Amino acid sequence: MRFSSMITAVDAHACGEPGRVITGGVLDVPGKTMFEKKTYLETQADQLRRRMLREPRGYPAANCNLILPPTNPEADAGFVIMEQVEYPAMSGTNTICVVTVLIETGMVAAVEPVTKLKLDTPAGLIEVAAEVSHGKVRKVTFRNVPAFATHLDASVEVRGLGTVTVDVAYGGMFYVIAEAAPLGFRLTPDEARDIVRVAETIKAAAREQLPVAHPENPGIAGVTIAQISGESSRAGVDRKNAVVVSTGRLDWERPESWTGVLDRSPCGTGTCAKMAVLHARGKLPLDRDFVHEGILGTTFTGRLLAETRVGPYRAVVPALSGQAWITGFAQYVVDPEDPFPDGFTVGDIWGREG
Repeated sequence: MRFSSMITAVDAHACGEPGRVITGGVLDVPGKTMFEKKTYLETQADQLRRRMLREPRGYPAANCNLILPPTNPEADAGFVIMEQVEYPAMSGTNTICVVTVLIETGMVAAVEPVTKLKLDTPAGLIEVAAEVSHGKVRKVTFRNVPAFATHLDASVEVRGLGTVTVDVAYGGMFYVIAEAAPLGFRLTPDEARDIVRVAETIKAAAREQLPVAHPENPGIAGVTIAQISGESSRAGVDRKNAVVVSTGRLDWERPESWTGVLDRSPCGTGTCAKMAVLHARGKLPLDRDFVHEGILGTTFTGRLLAETRVGPYRAVVPALSGQAWITGFAQYVVDPEDPFPDGFTVGDIWGREG
């Protein structure tokens, strides 16, 4: 049998959030930096993302990562993150999945008890320390790019909700963060549909009313993800969150068309954004663990390492720790006669142009 394309990938999840890792089938893409490679994929070769994330090879909660040769001579490997409606500059869960796959498949030599490596990402160089025992990655800790708050206690007018108080912060993506209690949420799995609807509506308002851009890379702009933040009832856990990832390219004039899914993990860059907000308020000092719980009850542990500046913003350097598990190995192919070579979406579970 002949195929027009064959992609080798490893499936994994980080505390519940899926992160497929492409390890073969794409030699490289044009670009002098990893951000330029991301931009090329986004504007010139988006069929790879659609093929790997849409049905029949993907599903709404799926994410995918493409391993590439690094453009930074300090890095051991590079990767580009692909999600349902965007190519984030950085992602914590995907970083943890990528590191686990690199080490456990032997693409990067494992050193026990700690394997250190550097990854070239569209957001910048990421330093990683992975705890390894008998070939198994037990914990991944990475030093993230600087995180900072751009808006604290800002008021946005939200369709159907009225005035909502939010924060906006960057942790590798720009998040709008709203408190759960005023919205009537306990952040439990049974509330998922309502959380998604409300969070997507708040995100739409924040995108329109609170424009943001990264001072050092204006190509990273706009609130693209929402976080509902609340108190945790578990001992040893600082906060709980539900992060909503869009599954369809939104028609801002038709809120009823907006769809999304909950991040199944405690969200890595979302944790970094929340820590930046807490530090800006004087509620989270440097060098203290911050345990963040996700919708499944799994946790990530963050820590603020240093203060810095990003353009006009006071910023912090966060570290994040979590674990991933490999769930499968696959070769994804395209039959030249397949009527859906780049996959498809259907309106029962997908948004517009998912």
